[in-house]
Amino acid sequence: MRYVALVDGSTGAYGVVVPDLPGCTSAGPTTDEALRNAVEAVRLWVEDAIDDGEALPPPRSVEALRADPEIAAALSEGAVLGMVPLVLDAGRAVRANLSLDAGLLDAIDEAAKAHGLTRSAFLASAAREKIEGPSGSRGIRIGKAPTHKPLGRRTGKPRDKSESSKVARSKRRVK
Repeated sequence: MRYVALVDGSTGAYGVVVPDLPGCTSAGPTTDEALRNAVEAVRLWVEDAIDDGEALPPPRSVEALRADPEIAAALSEGAVLGMVPLVLDAGRAVRANLSLDAGLLDAIDEAAKAHGLTRSAFLASAAREKIEGPSGSRGIRIGKAPTHKPLGRRTGKPRDKSESSKVARSKRRVK
């Protein structure tokens, strides 16, 4: 699943807003960093919604978003659209039978060993990078936006990556 985001900013301060996930924002000093942070912000927003037993808003198409007057206004002022993938970990490994060229499998095993990973961990890492992009999803534009870390869905306060989800959830505002 992918959500469409608005990217805007100027050199050194780019912001990302995900219109279909109210309050889901991110920023960074470059568009790549802002979009990389947006991948995490979307994941955290969705995890919070799932933990609260809420249904996830379906992502609108690019065409539907362009038809939205607020989005159209932002686009006319210089924002651009970017795609932000949602990858949720299920917390359990699943066995998969894959067919690969023998030479490719040898190269995978060699690269995995060089990185200190198992074949499965290496393939999972490569797949995640291909889905999310080497630096998050892509999109570029110029305008003005503040620099900040991804925010918690309810509190509007920065969430520290080092906090566990359980700790982060316990700090949310009570409904």
